[in-house]
Amino acid sequence: MTNSKYNWKNESDKISKRLVSQDEEEFLSKRRARELFDNEILKNIQVGTFEGLKEIHRYLFQECYGSVGEVRKHDIRKGDTVFCRVMYLEDNLKTVSKMPENNFEEIVEKYVEMNIMHSFYEGNGRATRIWLDQMLIKRLGMCVDWQKINRNDYLSAMKRSVVNDLELKFLLKESLTSGIEDRDVFMNGINQSYEYENMGKYDVKELEELD
Repeated sequence: MTNSKYNWKNESDKISKRLVSQDEEEFLSKRRARELFDNEILKNIQVGTFEGLKEIHRYLFQECYGSVGEVRKHDIRKGDTVFCRVMYLEDNLKTVSKMPENNFEEIVEKYVEMNIMHSFYEGNGRATRIWLDQMLIKRLGMCVDWQKINRNDYLSAMKRSVVNDLELKFLLKESLTSGIEDRDVFMNGINQSYEYENMGKYDVKELEELD
């Protein structure tokens, strides 16, 4: 088993089969994210399962990676965070898919576990935040207004969530909105989601002018 400790900028590009530059990835995947909402594609995707997450990932990054939607085959880490070992990944993904999602606490706990899986080489955070919102919409009629959550606060809470998810639950609960059909809420959330990954060159709401 390869124990890859690669960083996202070097060896990972070969393993993930990157097809475009980071700027191109941002543009192309934001355009696809816009389509998820405008064409109501999310309404036909499984909610709360890994299969649903794969569909979201595959749609977002279809032009960006040759490995899109594929479960990674190497162990990975980001900084000092080590994600689920490949030898356990397939079985653990089945377990996480079956976790309950009947209330806010259960939904966030399921989200934390899916983040620990980090199933793909790239795009895990962006795809999984959309996946989280779909559970909240289905079960609670709410979604996260991501623009209300500061990047540093979010990343700090996510890092600590492996041990204790109370901080993350507080951040998310304080930012819930009933605007699940509000295009601005979704698009602003996409922009913020990319900001968490240090990608903010394009505004998803202005891509029409760049097409």
